[in-house]
Amino acid sequence: MSHFSTLRTKITDSAILKTSLSDIGLTVKTDADVRGYNGQSVRADIVAVLSGDYDLGWSANADGSFDLIADLWGIAKKHNQTELINSINQKYAVNKTLADVKLRGLQNANVQLVLQK
Repeated sequence: MSHFSTLRTKITDSAILKTSLSDIGLTVKTDADVRGYNGQSVRADIVAVLSGDYDLGWSANADGSFDLIADLWGIAKKHNQTELINSINQKYAVNKTLADVKLRGLQNANVQLVLQK
């Protein structure tokens, strides 16, 4: 029986996801195995390698979005999974917004993002 959960996300840009994971200090692999309970693994397009025996993975969908794949029970043994996933989503949102602003030619505008906890 698999211990992996698959969660829909609003993530659509793999490059920004990889940058965001690196920004918060995670090692990133592409087309790699997501480690789970008792040595089980599943393949994912992007993998954040966590300390311990468990990882987070993202797999692309046909619509361009990514699903998060992880053994959430295993991750919770060593990490606060809510804080971890929230920090990834928050960093992704900031990086995506900054990339969109630059794409629209506003790179010289005085843009200030205010993050709330």
